[in-house]
Amino acid sequence: MKQVYLDSAATTSVRPEVVEEMIKVLRDDYGNPSSTYSIGRHAKALIENARKIIAKQFNVSSSEIIFNSCGTEGNNWILRSAVRDLGVKRIISTKLEHHAVLNTIKQLNAEYGVEMVFLDIKETSEIDYEQLEQLLKEGDKPTLVSLMHVNNEVGTELDLKRVATMCQENDALFHCDTVQSVGKTRIDLAEIPVDFIVASAHKFHGPKGIGFAFIRKKNVLRPVMFGGEQEKGLRAGTEGTHQVVGMAKALEMAYELLDEERAHITSLKEYCSKRLVEVYPDVHFNGNKTGFYNILNVLLPLSEEKAAMMLFQLDMKGIAVSRGSACQSGSQKPSHVLSQFLCAEDLKKPSLRLSFSHENTKEDIDILIDVLKTI
Repeated sequence: MKQVYLDSAATTSVRPEVVEEMIKVLRDDYGNPSSTYSIGRHAKALIENARKIIAKQFNVSSSEIIFNSCGTEGNNWILRSAVRDLGVKRIISTKLEHHAVLNTIKQLNAEYGVEMVFLDIKETSEIDYEQLEQLLKEGDKPTLVSLMHVNNEVGTELDLKRVATMCQENDALFHCDTVQSVGKTRIDLAEIPVDFIVASAHKFHGPKGIGFAFIRKKNVLRPVMFGGEQEKGLRAGTEGTHQVVGMAKALEMAYELLDEERAHITSLKEYCSKRLVEVYPDVHFNGNKTGFYNILNVLLPLSEEKAAMMLFQLDMKGIAVSRGSACQSGSQKPSHVLSQFLCAEDLKKPSLRLSFSHENTKEDIDILIDVLKTI
């Protein structure tokens, strides 16, 4: 039975070239990067070279790139530090955000009394930009805007430059969760005045357990973990040299191959949409019409009873898809994202998140469609 993986928004396979690079480091460059002898200095040099490779992709200084474990850690650190170190008293966000952002904001409200303001969401799953601008003009509290670049469930893309410029003009900080977009679209941070972004390597065919945060120089944060002087004293702990090198290799390849792979993935998404309409003329695609090219969220015209067993049946046929964040920790609660813009009746119907990578083929789509026909 052919395994069909259509959940690349959750995680991706590690490119063979990245695996080879990591194995070489594990085998030959095992020195502690903080050591002063040659094998340690060489490991340190590999880390700093990786930092330069990553910084180059965003047109920023390598000193503004801080390595950590993942996007969740990066989001927590930045949001908490903005309140603790930068005096933020109000956070403007949405209820579409990843729980790494949503739950952190709620915790900051409980701990520090930070004002939480959630933007209205249109039926297209987009924010109300005029509302954001009005809030920024009205506010008299030090403000942080926290909005994700590409929604992880429906693929709605934020107008990054518009929001960044709006924040800059109104003296607000701008934190952007770019976990779903880094490696899949170019982000020039010399032109777009975002203060903070985060990324996880496993979203762009790198290893799990490693990520990075971009912290613009003017924003001075205190350490997220205390101990040694690693990561400019901002995150203590012995660095995983093989993970850092693997992440840099994966990101470099992602941008080298971006145009070619984006064209392939875009054609697959279009093909999948066409096939779904053939089978289900009443199918509805959640989100806006110009959603990000690798994510397709599908509302199928099936009963609630069929929806309950659909993921299980697909899994039995070797097909990996998800319902986004709908079933976190086994919960059957409706997706917190979809509930912001779908009616109660549509929330009961099955929604599938299909997310593609360069490894997928039209055959994968055909297999999915054939199985869906039997449900």
